[in-house]
Parts: sequence; structure tokens; C-alpha cells
Amino acid sequence: MTFLLLRAYALLLSFERNMFRHNFQGIYRRVERRTIQSPRSASPLEDACYALNVACVLYFKEVQCLQRSAALVCLLRDLGIPATLVIGAQQLPFRAHAWVEVNRRVVNDSVSAVELYGVLERL
Repeated sequence: MTFLLLRAYALLLSFERNMFRHNFQGIYRRVERRTIQSPRSASPLEDACYALNVACVLYFKEVQCLQRSAALVCLLRDLGIPATLVIGAQQLPFRAHAWVEVNRRVVNDSVSAVELYGVLERL
């Protein structure tokens, strides 16, 4: 679990520069290029989500949904789980949100929260 927590924190840090510069294309490219590795353990999904949540609590500033979701997708793909980054938006009032799905099931957010958003992109 310690390894997953450290890896999750490192991934949050690695996306920090893109978030600071509003370089969403850079985030998009990194997630798009991340390949799914061969599975390493029997049930890493819950462990990875938990590790990322703890890393977000320990992070030095508030973690935005795009940063959190991009980091989780990369972590899950490294563990052999075919995760998808989903970006959605709501028209009025305009809001955007990002979340992660595995086999079309939301894993890092509540289903009721993401039902408000129309899907713009799946990576």
C-alpha cells in the first residue's frame, strides 16, 4: 500500500505543472499515451483508489478533479486495469468535471454527481 500511495502522490505532482499552466492538452496527451500494463495483483482497483484519495488528502494544495482523475487513470493503467478518463460538462450553469471509469463504471466519484454532466470525451 505504501508503494501505491507514493506512486499516487508522485503522479499528482507530475501533473501539477500542467495544471498550473492550464496546459490541458499536455494532460490529455499524457493520459492518451499511457498504455495498460500487465496485471500485477488480484484486486488493485480498490487499493489504487484508496491510495490516491489518501495522496489527495496529503497533497500540499487542493487537487482538482482533472488532476486527480488523470493521475488515477495512469496509476490504474500501470496496474493493468483498463481505466478511462471521462470529461463532461453541464450547460447551465456551465461547469466541467472529470472522472474515471473502468468498464463504464465510475470508480472515483459518485454516480449521482456525474449524471449531471454530458460526456465530452473519453480517453
